[in-house]
Amino acid sequence: MKREDVQAKHAEGVVFDTHAIANPSNLHEWIVFFKKGEGRSFFLIDASEEVESFARLDDLINELKQLGIKRVEVHC
Repeated sequence: MKREDVQAKHAEGVVFDTHAIANPSNLHEWIVFFKKGEGRSFFLIDASEEVESFARLDDLINELKQLGIKRVEVHC
């Protein structure tokens, strides 16, 4: 899900279970995983529709704050 889609859904009142997880293809990076009801889930993706990854957990958290996400579960 692209950033603008996350912001739009959040503005509509859609609630996600948001998770920060280690990138399985590079354990030195972090990715965002959104769980939604009915078994649906999404990754945060960039403009090229690639899964967005972050070298630092702090950067990921700041990005989520900018998107309006106030709660995230971190999986180490």
